[in-house]
Amino acid sequence: MGIAEQITTQAGRTGLAGLLADPKSAVVGLDFDGTLAPIVADPDRARAHPGVVPALGALAPLVGSVVVVTGRPAATAAAYGGFAGAPGLEHLTVLGHYGAERWDARSNAVTAAPPPPGVAAVRGELPSLLAGLNVPEGTFVEDKDRALAVHTRRAPEPDALLERLRGPLGELAGRHGLVVEPGRMVLELRPPGIDKGAALHAFLAERDAGPVLFAGDDLGDLAAYAEIGRRREAGHPGLLVCSGPVTGEPPVAALAERADLVVAGPAGVVDLLNGLTELLRLAG
Repeated sequence: MGIAEQITTQAGRTGLAGLLADPKSAVVGLDFDGTLAPIVADPDRARAHPGVVPALGALAPLVGSVVVVTGRPAATAAAYGGFAGAPGLEHLTVLGHYGAERWDARSNAVTAAPPPPGVAAVRGELPSLLAGLNVPEGTFVEDKDRALAVHTRRAPEPDALLERLRGPLGELAGRHGLVVEPGRMVLELRPPGIDKGAALHAFLAERDAGPVLFAGDDLGDLAAYAEIGRRREAGHPGLLVCSGPVTGEPPVAALAERADLVVAGPAGVVDLLNGLTELLRLAG
């Protein structure tokens, strides 16, 4: 089944048609974890699906821009993705920490805003807070430099633990000017006003973008979905893709119900990128 046949909404079909009609102004935006890289128990072991770099290398020269928008540090996402020096990806951009950092393939360098002071304060207090809450073994903290993420996926009853931690982590974050953003078995403490929608908005304005495809898998991608929704209301075509789990569990409902197309995890995203490349070559 082709891409057009898999799209379930008229807005999505319009988005695909716009992208095929004007690829040189089009932007392909992609989340990293869960979209390009399978979700794994240890975030440090996440790597892009092996088909990602070849698929992006074939697609990128046919469109205006390809951008990866992630909560990870930009250099980490670039390294775990295998993007540096990859043929066809000479103009790839990674917006890390929700846009606070930027990695450009041309320079293989990162530019960044100063780190927010509240994160350092939370970093110092978080271990004692979690110890006082007697969190079970398997709970772990991922230090993202500009944010801190508390993961429960390796702990017993991860969803119940997540709910138990939501209040105390919210209080800790609030004392230091941060907010708590939930995800799939993770709570992230980060500065307010920083999200994938704001990062994508700034990037699209910089490029004077036309049609946009954005693919994500978790609650943090809703802000990017909302940005595409605002652009649609202003007459700019957009295509929203949800990368669903491949373990039998349903996709994140808040994304799936807004998406024009749901695919089966990173392998499904690779198939989508390859299919889009084929359509663009046929159209060109």
